[in-house]
Amino acid sequence: MPNHPHDCGHDHCDHPHGPRHIYIYSPSGAVRDKAAFKRGIARLQAMGHEVEVDPDALASHTRFAGDDATRLAAIHRAAASGADMALISRGGYGLTRILPGIQYKAVAKAVERGTQFVGVSDFTALQSALLAKTGATTWAGPALVGDLGVPGEPDDIMLACLDDLLTGHGEGSGWRMNAEKPRADGQPAVRDIYVKKATLWGGNLAVLCSLVGTPYFPQVKGGVLFLEDVGEHPYRVERLLTQLLHAGVLARQKAVVLGQFNEYKLTPHDKGFKLQSVVDWLRTQIKAPVLTNLPFGHVPTKVLLPVGAQVSLSVEGRDALIYWGHAH
Repeated sequence: MPNHPHDCGHDHCDHPHGPRHIYIYSPSGAVRDKAAFKRGIARLQAMGHEVEVDPDALASHTRFAGDDATRLAAIHRAAASGADMALISRGGYGLTRILPGIQYKAVAKAVERGTQFVGVSDFTALQSALLAKTGATTWAGPALVGDLGVPGEPDDIMLACLDDLLTGHGEGSGWRMNAEKPRADGQPAVRDIYVKKATLWGGNLAVLCSLVGTPYFPQVKGGVLFLEDVGEHPYRVERLLTQLLHAGVLARQKAVVLGQFNEYKLTPHDKGFKLQSVVDWLRTQIKAPVLTNLPFGHVPTKVLLPVGAQVSLSVEGRDALIYWGHAH
């Protein structure tokens, strides 16, 4: 187990530690916080990296970072950049509407050549579509503005995980699950488990659900599905999970891992219905274990996760570990 309850694992291979070429592009919402954008770039440069900014990274067309053609071109420039990492400026909304126009083979070739595509939130659409179309691995991780461009210091765990990816040291991520009441039979809420060689996939719950029934939804059997969301009341989270349940998606997984669900407000009408209620309900609907508290989502502390990679998953007590070994 990693030493920290929310930590990145490390290997000790002889990887290069020099500066990396990072390409910043905007495939989704327009960047409104220009100061945070500049702070994020400055921070990456201070870490010693070479930062290349897409010519349309700050474009704006209604709520989007440029019109559809502009954002498609930005994705393809990122793929052609030869960068070590292609990092989104921010999420928001905009990728699902341009999925038919993405040149998936070109993006997959870029991944093959060593470009790591990293992002969160709306980026789930691109990750899922690329996985469905090509099987290529991308990374669920930070965005430039919201994570690296924060005033003050960015989260140290997120930075450590990002550094691990850039230096080829990332090996896994361990965390401590929520304390939960035992089941009615006295068994722990999550039994000790070990899952070997399962495809890790998922991301933002609402974005993922928007792809169900489309050619951009990955058909993963025996996978480890991780989910997070922001600003969604627990009943909406349950409704989205119900869609995955009724579509037969959840029954095909070896484990469901819940990340962070935040920025919602309970009301008097709920009468005790809360996020734990949703977790308890989900466990009555599927045989696969439902894990909690993965440090990933719209929160400062986020680990980086290889979407599409083969991983192992273990649970001992409240300690959980997703491990991808030498997948890099």
